[in-house]
Amino acid sequence: MSYNKSNANNGFIKLIERGGNALPHPAILFALFALFTLIISAIGGLLGWSGIHPATGETINVVNLLSKEGVHRILLDMVSSYTGFAPLGIVMVALLGIGVAESSGLISTAVKALLVKAPPKAVTIMVVFTGVISNVASDVGYILIIPLSGVIFHSLGRHPLAGMAAAFAGVSGGFSANLLIGTIDPLLAGLSTEAAQILDPDYVVMPTANYYFMVVSTFMITFLGTLVTNKIVEPRLGKYSGDVKPEKITELTPLERKGLRNTGFALIIWIVLILISVIPDNGFLRGPDNTILHSPLLKGFISFLFLISATLGIVYGYTVGTFKKSSDVIDGMNNSFKTLVSFLVLVFFAAQFVAWFQWSNLGVLLAITGAESLESLNLGLIPLAVLFIIFSATINLFMGSASAKWAIMAPIFIPIFMLLGYSPELSQVVYRIGDSVTNIISPMMSFFALIIVYFQKYQKDAGFGTLVGNMLPYSIVFFIGWTLLLIIWILLGLPLGPEATLLYNIGSL
Repeated sequence: MSYNKSNANNGFIKLIERGGNALPHPAILFALFALFTLIISAIGGLLGWSGIHPATGETINVVNLLSKEGVHRILLDMVSSYTGFAPLGIVMVALLGIGVAESSGLISTAVKALLVKAPPKAVTIMVVFTGVISNVASDVGYILIIPLSGVIFHSLGRHPLAGMAAAFAGVSGGFSANLLIGTIDPLLAGLSTEAAQILDPDYVVMPTANYYFMVVSTFMITFLGTLVTNKIVEPRLGKYSGDVKPEKITELTPLERKGLRNTGFALIIWIVLILISVIPDNGFLRGPDNTILHSPLLKGFISFLFLISATLGIVYGYTVGTFKKSSDVIDGMNNSFKTLVSFLVLVFFAAQFVAWFQWSNLGVLLAITGAESLESLNLGLIPLAVLFIIFSATINLFMGSASAKWAIMAPIFIPIFMLLGYSPELSQVVYRIGDSVTNIISPMMSFFALIIVYFQKYQKDAGFGTLVGNMLPYSIVFFIGWTLLLIIWILLGLPLGPEATLLYNIGSL
């Protein structure tokens, strides 16, 4: 192992890591999960497991995937399940552009420029905070910030896994914290509005419903993520002793400075083009509803990441001489794909598991059953909120989509909160906390497999146990911190966002 064993020998987390790494290769594990799903779906189908979808009133039955129809679907959709797996295309397109930037030397030079005068103590804060903020820009945090954070930590003589863990905690564990409104906010608000209108046909939940709470949460998650990294994760990892050589931190040469300067000019041109396309009313890049929120800029951010990173890489490469002919650019793309081989194999099995679990309806029924059980406890607000956080966090281990889970739970919990005199905005923020804190330990999270591959760059035997063992402290601390923040927020009676109070006037029903 590449971490200090005396620091790592710390009980529960060490036990989880050993147990997790004793499991088969992640690809084999996903294959076993998929087979287990087939068996359970067959049992559930024979026993007639079912539930009522609270949003539609429709009866949801377990689908037996070992039936004739189920086997046919598995065989006919196996290829499309693989090629349609969301992270696959995102990673491949992003790496085409990033490969150009990396092979040109731009990324290593930019990292060197960043670290020459960067205070080492500020690096962890910067990594976590950047990870949290990246949520507004689609999946760029998973594609760029997490692996780059490993490079940064390694260059400073710190353990690269600690850097990637800190970034992953910010990107995924801090999913419901931000200083800006992201694409998930209007989506959840729309589902909350539909649920609230079960009782109050005129009630509308705005996309800014949780904005104040999100802003405060951003700084809390940044602080807690930094604390966990510096006090728990990095000490137990110890000094990195693997084979990967760090980027050397040396002063930039005049040619490298010229390359960065020209790259900066190219970036400014991109920024100007984007601004003149989104700022004017009816701008070229505005969405169908004439907003920036639903624009191709945000929804198609990976495309922009490819175009911008490729452009900047080409400008830098031809400036400093790493690119001399067009084939050098293509070679950079080719080299970036060589790192994807293990990911492509792993994703095949992960994609089948996720698809079969969805087709079987097991995840939906699990959420429905758990929600009904929690509803029947009839508790006060704070105990109910805490249990709801725990419930959402648990369900998140089995269902990866935040909107899919909320579509099931909102029609149950929002009316409960409203009848108790509490707003739909409050029930939504309670859900979002639970949905975030277990992202970093959930195998159903779309990019979970990719993070394992990132870890394996520096520690070849890294597996589920390595990732979960390193991320579990973040998950626990984020849960405690976020729950305490919510309780304080409730006790102080603070608004959750603009015109989004904690209370709901039952008399308006």
